[in-house]
Amino acid sequence: SATPEALANLRAELGLNDPAYIRYFRWLGGVLTGDLGTALTSRQEITATLLPRLWNTLFLAFCAATVAVPLAIVLGLLAVRYRNGVIDKLISGFALTSTSLPEFFIGYLLVYFFAVKLQWLPGISTVYVGMPFLERMEAIALPATVLTLVVLAHMMRMTRAAILNVMQSAYIETAELKGLRQIEIIRRHAFPNAIAPVINVVMLNLAFLIVGVVVVEVIFVYPGMGQYLVDHVSKRDVPVVQAVGLIFAAVYIGLNIIADVAAIIANPRLRHPK
Repeated sequence: SATPEALANLRAELGLNDPAYIRYFRWLGGVLTGDLGTALTSRQEITATLLPRLWNTLFLAFCAATVAVPLAIVLGLLAVRYRNGVIDKLISGFALTSTSLPEFFIGYLLVYFFAVKLQWLPGISTVYVGMPFLERMEAIALPATVLTLVVLAHMMRMTRAAILNVMQSAYIETAELKGLRQIEIIRRHAFPNAIAPVINVVMLNLAFLIVGVVVVEVIFVYPGMGQYLVDHVSKRDVPVVQAVGLIFAAVYIGLNIIADVAAIIANPRLRHPK
């Protein structure tokens, strides 16, 4: 056990003898200048060790979003175009199945088939600085697929619901009476007027791609923010957990603000509620 002198020295080193508000403002000042503190376990600067992992998480989220967002919009449009038909039922069935399965189950399922049985892709997503682009893409293929499947279903269903809500408007009925084709009505009238809720859903799912990667990164041992967080939660390294939580919260709030601004820009009627 530690001696009283050692404990006193440690408290002085960590600044625990100061009042709580002094410690808070000292920490806040460090955050504003890019200093997130020092890890208790490794004694390394958190900012220096966090930045490469933040880049890895952003890269993984970007790759998943590049596939998920356009695919969700296209599937939503197809579901509306062929609503209550075979295509709509197939797309909706896929969405419900994907939504009902937890991401860890999808992850282990993909690892079993594509990494263990078929051996097409690596089951552990090891990436490093300077890694060739194609090798990096191969390494993140499975975690990116899991994230894509997780957010794709929700975005597709909300896109479909938003467009169907607009399709009940009077001007849509007028367009139908004029003899416009269904695909033209959806493309020229329904989708542009449903873009605001679609943008909100897309942004919320983008936030999830960054903030909700913890489970996926742990499954595939991907060196991102989520894996970094879990490693230091088990070590009870409070400064690291605090720093990661702060970044996740900032990203989530920032994307929500961007979603609100983008929705107002996309739909001028929101600028004048009256």
